[in-house]
Amino acid sequence: MLKKPMISIVDDDPSARESLVDLVKSMGFSAEAFPSAEEFLQSKLLRDTSCLIADVQMPGITGLELHTSLVRSDSAIPTILITAFPNEKDRAAARRSGVTSYLVKPFDDKDLLASIRSALASPDDGGRQS
Repeated sequence: MLKKPMISIVDDDPSARESLVDLVKSMGFSAEAFPSAEEFLQSKLLRDTSCLIADVQMPGITGLELHTSLVRSDSAIPTILITAFPNEKDRAAARRSGVTSYLVKPFDDKDLLASIRSALASPDDGGRQS
């Protein structure tokens, strides 16, 4: 039996985090949630994560900083950033850093699924340059 891709979700809002876990699992993926980037980085699931969904604005390490840190440490994971407070500066920085998708809350389930599929299907190296 094929192993389901692991989607890790990092969001400091407990209700948003748990809702995303339920949604991602209902889409047929494995999912685990973390309340902070720091906890995700210390997790044993870091290496098993096929796709990362992270909130842009969190205390401590932001979603974009998390993605950038993973790329710099040669541990890039295809990343979807989500935010309730979109701005062009963050969107442009996300695009430059190789983030797969930038979704604005509340987003449509279909948009999230398309973003996850894109992240899993692309040979994206998480923004690393060859």
